[in-house]
Amino acid sequence: MGELLGLAGQNLLTPMILSFALGLFAAIARSELSVPEAAAKMMSIYLLFAIGFKGGVAVAGHGLDGHLIAAMLGGVALSLLMPVAAFALLRVMTRVSAVDAAAIAAHYGSISIVTFVTASTVLTAQGIASEGYMVAVAAAMEAPAIVSAMWLAARSGGAAGQVRMDARLWHEILLNGSIVLLVGAFLIGAVTGEAGLARIDAFIVAPFQGVLCLFLLDMGLVAGRGLRSARSVITPGLLGFGILMPVLGAAAGLAVAALIGLGVGGAALMMTLAASASYIAVPAAMRVALPAANPSISLTLALGVTFPFNLTFGIPAYLAVAQALIGA
Repeated sequence: MGELLGLAGQNLLTPMILSFALGLFAAIARSELSVPEAAAKMMSIYLLFAIGFKGGVAVAGHGLDGHLIAAMLGGVALSLLMPVAAFALLRVMTRVSAVDAAAIAAHYGSISIVTFVTASTVLTAQGIASEGYMVAVAAAMEAPAIVSAMWLAARSGGAAGQVRMDARLWHEILLNGSIVLLVGAFLIGAVTGEAGLARIDAFIVAPFQGVLCLFLLDMGLVAGRGLRSARSVITPGLLGFGILMPVLGAAAGLAVAALIGLGVGGAALMMTLAASASYIAVPAAMRVALPAANPSISLTLALGVTFPFNLTFGIPAYLAVAQALIGA
């Protein structure tokens, strides 16, 4: 246990996570520190393109094989099943309605790409290799949870009429901007390979960690402001759920990673994906699919509770567990 805590502490002290902690502190302390919205948007576009492109290059070098297919199937299975577990947990721990529970469950079955990018960068900083195709797994895990949430809402008493399945919903699911950019950059990297990476190496490799630090500083500010205004929304039961659910998700991710034979880096990323909660793609889809749900509850939980927990404590712990168990 002492060794595990030591590994977690070592993984916690990275510029990226400490930058997020700085933003979180500044917001809670009501500092005037802020990042212009246009700059934050540009940084998110850069990060999504860079991580997608590098993942595509890694797959081009690795090639399509059974490991990639197994990882994608494992990720999709997690995304489909995690909302069911989240829904059941919410009904036990909280008094939210069935529709709100389904909407929250969708967020926790889907993934946070920013959390994934942070975990990838922590691995790089620690010199730990990971399977490049995990970017494809992340993209595949975005949408299945939305389908599960709609099924959960439809089967709940009186909620069937509040579920909307139409072209607008599928447009939100399949053509969400972050997914289009991530998958598109992944395909560009897969087509151009190492030669393409060599041509733009100075743009997407060297500046990446610095840009991520500034982006996470801004995300810390956003999360801190959300926490300040969450007192009227977050009950003790919801707060407990926002911390317990990522731990359960990480355990499920570890089991899948061990089953399909991922290495330490891949296992840590699978745990991170299963533990994260979407606060970009799923909220947009839920506005269409479950308009009766209260978005302030799910957004505050995902961005104000689970996101800070994962970045400050979760990622270091997930990596430490993967190193101790998978690397043993």
